[in-house]
Amino acid sequence: MRFGLRVAVLVAGMALPHLALAQDGLMAPRGSLFSARAPMFEMDDTPSVPQARIQVASLFADKAETGLFAPRSEPARVTQAIATTAHLPAMGGTPVAKLRHIIARAEAGQMGYDAVQYGATRKPSRLPTQMSVAEIYAWIAATPGQPHAIGRYQFIPKTLKWLVERAGVDTHTRFSPELQDRLANLLLEDAGLSAFRSGLMSRHAFMNNLAKTWAGLPNSSGQSHYHGYAGNKATMTWASFDAEVAALFPG
Repeated sequence: MRFGLRVAVLVAGMALPHLALAQDGLMAPRGSLFSARAPMFEMDDTPSVPQARIQVASLFADKAETGLFAPRSEPARVTQAIATTAHLPAMGGTPVAKLRHIIARAEAGQMGYDAVQYGATRKPSRLPTQMSVAEIYAWIAATPGQPHAIGRYQFIPKTLKWLVERAGVDTHTRFSPELQDRLANLLLEDAGLSAFRSGLMSRHAFMNNLAKTWAGLPNSSGQSHYHGYAGNKATMTWASFDAEVAALFPG
């Protein structure tokens, strides 16, 4: 299967990908499964090679790293960050950029690229976009026992490291909006972007894969793929999500 991902754990009767199932330090690193390879794509253009079979790496499959949700009676997406000003950028004009914006709206709220999971009581000393990847790794290592989902797409540590190594990114690179988008593009491709755009995957199948990656998105049941798990809940309706994706990718 592409990128050597493996599904290894069953939670609440559903298969959750091995990639994101580790709390900090509770699962061995993926070691040789990491490979420094060129990014799937630099711009918003779709890669030319479609995928017939897709395996999605969830960002929300473990109790310590549950995106912007926490266990509570009425889960709500609430973000906190170092600054009080919003950092939600312009949407951008391409369909892929607009799709990322839909995801960011579900995941990061007004803080956008500088969002930090609200349950992280020990925040980074600077805004995430002002830090290097290495500095984010150092913050994670220095603050064990708390959630560390970070950035516009709420990357958790295992996923972030996997994507950085896979894309061949130097860890001294700034965790900039451009880098975050680039890493998110890899997850979009894993969800089946090429297969969808080439007609090998239906829109709803692609959307369901996106919901397996980002818990704030609904699947075709109308709920988060991880509904009720550590308080997860979709932040938009399936009808709204479907209409927006259909408008971006007509036909």
